[in-house]
Amino acid sequence: MAQEKRDYYEVLGINKGASEDEIKRAYKKLARKYHPDMNPGDKEAEEKFKEVNEANEVLSDPTKKARYDQFGFAGVDPNYGAGAGGAYGDAGFDFGDLGDIFGSFFGGGFGGFGGQQRRNGPQRGESIRMSVSVSFTEAAFGCEKDVTLDRTEQCDECHGSGCANGTTPEVCPDCRGTGTVQMRRQTPMGVFASTAPCTKCGGTGKIIHQPCNTCHGNGRVHKRRTVKVSIPAGIDNGQTISLRGQGHAGKNGGPSGDLLITVMVKPHELFRRDGTSVFCEAPITFIQAVLGAELEIPTIDGKVKYTIPEGTQTGTVFRLKGKGIPVLNGRGRGDQYVTVTIETPQDLNREQKEALRKFGETLGDGNYEKQKSFFKKFKL
Repeated sequence: MAQEKRDYYEVLGINKGASEDEIKRAYKKLARKYHPDMNPGDKEAEEKFKEVNEANEVLSDPTKKARYDQFGFAGVDPNYGAGAGGAYGDAGFDFGDLGDIFGSFFGGGFGGFGGQQRRNGPQRGESIRMSVSVSFTEAAFGCEKDVTLDRTEQCDECHGSGCANGTTPEVCPDCRGTGTVQMRRQTPMGVFASTAPCTKCGGTGKIIHQPCNTCHGNGRVHKRRTVKVSIPAGIDNGQTISLRGQGHAGKNGGPSGDLLITVMVKPHELFRRDGTSVFCEAPITFIQAVLGAELEIPTIDGKVKYTIPEGTQTGTVFRLKGKGIPVLNGRGRGDQYVTVTIETPQDLNREQKEALRKFGETLGDGNYEKQKSFFKKFKL
């Protein structure tokens, strides 16, 4: 039976007609929620993280998304449902038939089904997806991280040929090196010609009589590598860095895949980010608000001095120009916005309370513009 999988739209919690931005926002939210760094030791969260990444990989790719919308899982995973003995076979017709039929008309595969490509030709290696956690300031100013990964690489002993030194492979006599053979199949629509992988050579087009002792004829070997990743200044949570050619090795001389690193930015205890803007709150005293004061404001560059005017109200926002996040792969920086909040003093002694009452008696409606305006509207 085919492995039960949840619908990709259901995994991301979005509708089928969701836009690219909606898909991206849903993925970033769930990836952060289930990331292993946020859920150490939680196997269920780890599985959900993999599920979310798989759904995003398909839905964020327009071609894969179109196939998935039309054919479901079979559109993006040709092996899905294979061996089910009834997933499609009970109806006497499967996607292999569909591919053969359309292949006979159009000279190749249709929507990713049937029409096998030359399997002995160069094939690009698969990409590797990973994630790396960085701090708020590391994301702002950039940094370098080492990531360790397991990947397939071309065998150094045989240089990818799969043959022992001094030997060469034999061209398959059945497919004559093409890796495929012609077949004729009776279908409900008549007899159609199609191609299939050659069973004698396994679709490689060659037969290795003396395989390499290191890779055992595969031409590739598994190795663990540590790759240094340069995190650019200004990168945001959920964005992905692509390292060309750092993925799995290709087959038959094909290029290697890419290494795709998704950056997860840890939250900061003081700052909040929106694009290139940084936001924070600064508590001030009642006296500072009334008389004005010079404050030391924390920024991602360190503390800076800023003078607030007399009569500053709680909730007032001040801008520190150029103290935000650097523009990703560009020039300039955003701004920092500081919201001041007036902290009401607590635990006053008798003398302080009395002094405050006397001070209050010296004030009138003219000292409280908001209060006067409020009660004026109330009377109306």
